[in-house]
Amino acid sequence: MHTIKILLVDDEPDFLKIIGERIRGWGYGLITAGNGVKAIELVKSEKPDVVILDYMMPEMDGLAALKKIRKTAKKMPVIMFTAFPDNAIKGAKKLGVDAFIPKLSEYADTTTSLKASLELIIKRLKNKK
Repeated sequence: MHTIKILLVDDEPDFLKIIGERIRGWGYGLITAGNGVKAIELVKSEKPDVVILDYMMPEMDGLAALKKIRKTAKKMPVIMFTAFPDNAIKGAKKLGVDAFIPKLSEYADTTTSLKASLELIIKRLKNKK
């Protein structure tokens, strides 16, 4: 059985590090990107099982990145971090976002929601095989 590979995308290095360490600690493989452009490249080259994407990023926000990701990975599970859930949910629902996780700050404990969302997605992925 292969290790589930997760792509974590966020423009805040501290947040990438903290959440990335937790994801690794839960036993998942991890790839990180600091922006949407890099995320699109990594989806194509690394073929992650799940993408965790920040909504608010400079240059290309999470929705714009997700639109491009959906061109090559139509069914890939996506979790979106957002400090502004009302704004994000409107456009992202159409793009098939599986879960929205509130992002209060890089030090807020968002990991309980993230872990629960990941576990549900991983269970669904395994049931499809």
